[in-house]
Amino acid sequence: MNRSFLTRYAWLSIAAALATIGLKTGAYLLTGSVGLFSDALESLVNLAGAIMALVVLRVAAQPPDEEHAYGHSKAEYFSSGVEGALILVAAASIGFASVQRLLNPRELEAIGLGLAVSVMASLINLAVALVIARAGKRHRSPTLEANAQHLLTDVWTSVGVLAAIGLVAVSGWLWLDPVVALLVAANITWTGSHILRGSAMGLMDTALPPADMAALKAILDKYVKDGVNYHALRTRQSGARRFVSLHVLVPGLWTVQRGHQLLERLEAEIRGALENVTVLTHLESLEDVASFKDQNLDREAR
Repeated sequence: MNRSFLTRYAWLSIAAALATIGLKTGAYLLTGSVGLFSDALESLVNLAGAIMALVVLRVAAQPPDEEHAYGHSKAEYFSSGVEGALILVAAASIGFASVQRLLNPRELEAIGLGLAVSVMASLINLAVALVIARAGKRHRSPTLEANAQHLLTDVWTSVGVLAAIGLVAVSGWLWLDPVVALLVAANITWTGSHILRGSAMGLMDTALPPADMAALKAILDKYVKDGVNYHALRTRQSGARRFVSLHVLVPGLWTVQRGHQLLERLEAEIRGALENVTVLTHLESLEDVASFKDQNLDREAR
């Protein structure tokens, strides 16, 4: 399936990042708030992540070739991994700036105008994040899901920063501004760690999620009731693609044609239940002892 159309969402994310960088930087310059500075810095990370997403989505959309027989969809995990790492770098920068401001407090200026500009930037991020999140879930794209999650985190970060600045304006407690910025750094550190974990799990060929496994086993169990059996069931996910392999055991007296027709029906049912799935089956005899010696990943040596 051609997934090159997904790059349009990366372009949307790039446009949103450029707009919010300008708005949040302006808000920081107007007010001098380190909280707004941290918000603007995170938008720079958004831009870097969106550009990375654009590059990787183009790579992942390429069809299989001789060197990549299973396609290029796994490239998406590199994008989410890089975005997670960039988030952690931003968190460290925000933390450093916050500590400096906590030690050297500074009066905030033009708070009303700065807040208005920052709210505008947050609304842009929220709208774009919701659009990309729906696309990421619908098309099973780790890249878009990571990008949307980052943008939504940015929105909640902005809400916290805006609340802190409002409290500073009312109470005059200047320490609130850097303290909230430190909380922002902690929050995006958690998000970055979560995204990195998801990327690592994908690169390590994690099995299909429980809902997919339940649908798969429901199909296989129907055949078991008819005197057929299976083992060596293995699954993995690679970006938007799923892979399923298993051994199907049938009575030894069956003809090759009958066994082949069974596998065709079985594979068709699995493809009907799971989108973007590649199914590999191996036919074996129920009566042959050798059929039960290859259930592990590496077959026993003879």
